[in-house]
Amino acid sequence: MKRYRLLMSLLLLLFGLQPVASAAQPQTSTGAAANASVGQSIPPTAPPDIVNGTAPLPAVNPNAGAEGSTAPVSQPQQEMRAAWVSTVYNIDWPSKPGLSIDAQKQEYIRMLDELKSTGMNAIIVQVRSESDAIYPSALVPWSRWLTGTQGKHPGYDPLAFMIEEAHKRGMAFHAWFNPFRASTSKDPGKLAAQHPARQHPNWVVPHNNQLIFNPGIPEVRQHVIATILEVVNKYDVDGVHLDDYFYPYGKEAFTDDATFAAYNQGRFANKGDWRRDNINTFVRDLYQSIKSVKPQVEFGISPFGIWRNAKDDPTGSDTNGQSSYDNLYADVRTWIRSGWLDYVAPQLYWSIGYKPAAYDKLVHWWAAETNGTPVKLYIGHAAYRVGSNTTDWATSDALIKQLQFNKGYPQVKGSIFFSAKTLLNNTAGVRSSLKQYYAAHTQ
Repeated sequence: MKRYRLLMSLLLLLFGLQPVASAAQPQTSTGAAANASVGQSIPPTAPPDIVNGTAPLPAVNPNAGAEGSTAPVSQPQQEMRAAWVSTVYNIDWPSKPGLSIDAQKQEYIRMLDELKSTGMNAIIVQVRSESDAIYPSALVPWSRWLTGTQGKHPGYDPLAFMIEEAHKRGMAFHAWFNPFRASTSKDPGKLAAQHPARQHPNWVVPHNNQLIFNPGIPEVRQHVIATILEVVNKYDVDGVHLDDYFYPYGKEAFTDDATFAAYNQGRFANKGDWRRDNINTFVRDLYQSIKSVKPQVEFGISPFGIWRNAKDDPTGSDTNGQSSYDNLYADVRTWIRSGWLDYVAPQLYWSIGYKPAAYDKLVHWWAAETNGTPVKLYIGHAAYRVGSNTTDWATSDALIKQLQFNKGYPQVKGSIFFSAKTLLNNTAGVRSSLKQYYAAHTQ
């Protein structure tokens, strides 16, 4: 039971689950993110780290399976069918730190084969979970989720291997970054010496037992963009994916008064508008930077499922929970209308008809929001909730009904599931159900 409680605590921390005032309900990365709740927690949008924690319109490239071919996969006409793969806390891969190189590779190969046979044509892998890397980086240390020690070389380049294996199978690969989480621990002494939070302690804010990079500092935003471009320049990724973590979840105040005073310089009357501008600037600059280097690489974000509630903005959704705009200072509408995204994948981790945040109402809202724009709409699904002890999520029918509902909206171009582990475990028959569904709906 102790082990179970510890696991649940980690999952709650990962997904940012928390009650929402009076009525509301999840996020991530992706893997998996944040939840609003009202009697029922609103799961984070994961990824995606999903939750923390996904990709361009991935489609199976008929030539990608050729021997030695690892070129990026791109066929925008095919719907996205992807799974988030969280590395943080070893949620999905690797199963635990310290595995041998061969064991890590075999776990990943099995995962790819199982996902492909289920009907997936893309994979969204968390390559940065806490200002770390699953690839050799000049800017951040190796991830401790690989070896158990942050900064320790695992003996090979996991990212190069993962991309190659995905492309061999005709699957698109999207590199998933958690942009502003510096550490899952609040103790900088536990970080590798080369970690940016150790080298620039003024960049981070202790928050909810973690260290969060301060988005209000221009050098922080530039650093995060540089770490992402390092991957874009070096690897044949099909997409860059961000999860729902911008300013952090939680009721605890994010202490950035001094930053606001130093950098606002009278431009905004309130801190909320200033924070949103910081995130807008980051998203715009990242999009433009990616396109200037490799225009073919798609850029997408998986935000928390509620942009704004109608009670706060009449153009918002008929929901009652925390929102990207008001709580995370992420103005997704502006990103869509400004064309700073290739796709958006809101984490709609609630069931059809769930009163505080109904899946059906939110699909309708996001479809209208993206309609007529070049931004593709994917839906983030809470596969991890299937089989839970609730009526709505007791069986995998919950997800199948959502996929069937999506068919009524031509704006919906695909789905991303959090997370891979749930599919591989076939919890409540979810993998079997998805395999059957996708086999009947091949394009």
